[in-house]
Parts: sequence; structure tokens; C-alpha cells
Amino acid sequence: MDYTFDITLKTRAIFKNFLETFSIEQLNKIPVGFRNTIYWNIKHVVITQQLLAYALSGLPTLVSEEEIKAFRKGSKAEADATIEDVELLKKQLFSTVEQTQKDYNKGNFKEYSAYTVSTKTVLSTIDEALEFNNFHEGIHLGYILAMKKNI
Repeated sequence: MDYTFDITLKTRAIFKNFLETFSIEQLNKIPVGFRNTIYWNIKHVVITQQLLAYALSGLPTLVSEEEIKAFRKGSKAEADATIEDVELLKKQLFSTVEQTQKDYNKGNFKEYSAYTVSTKTVLSTIDEALEFNNFHEGIHLGYILAMKKNI
């Protein structure tokens, strides 16, 4: 799984670069034809990784319930992110993956509740969830690359 975590961390570095490159106004803009912001997409991948890994394993997430409600699947950008929100997200991009890797290596993910994702794939193990997570993050990276042409 080291390779899987490596891919996640490299994708997260790209997301961090977006957070550092775009202005707060650009991060909060919903471009024509889209329903969310660049900030929302990046926060959403952090939240989704936590739900796929921790929540479905019956473990407490490393993010708050408020964050989960605001950025889970089906949510939309309800309020503008602040500079403080962006700074927290920059930390969460890496701290959540690093802790997940530690917990994985310790064998903390003992159970997993099967979950069918939007592609109709059933995730039955933590390994499948972590591998699918990289696919999911790639989708949102694509959204952001498309969005940046319209901000």
C-alpha cells in the first residue's frame, strides 16, 4: 500500500499548490457550468477519504462532523472559505493521509462495511477504499483543472 499512499500524497501536493496559487476570491468562485468551488473540491476529497477509510471502518474520523456535513457527497458550497479555512485545509491535506498510513500500518482498520460508490463498484476492504480514493481524487483534480480556465 506504500505506492497507494505515495500517489495520494503527490495528488495532495498538487491540491496544496492550487490553494497557494489562487486568491481567496478565485478559490471561492463557482465558475459558469459548475456547482462548486475549487476550495470545495479540495476540502471534499479530504472529507471523502476520511469517510471511505475511517467511517466505513467504524473508526472516528480525523475531521469534524460539521466539516463532514458541509463537504460530503451531495453537498455544495454554502459559504465562502476564509484564509483560516484555507490554512487548515493545507494542513489537513497531509495530516489526514499521514495518520491514515500510520493507522493502516498498525493494523487499526480491522473491519469494513461494504459500500457501493457512484461507479457501482463495491468497496469491501480498506485496501479497495484507499485505491478507489485515488481515483476519486483524480476526478476532482480534473474538475479543478477545468474550473481554472473559467476563474
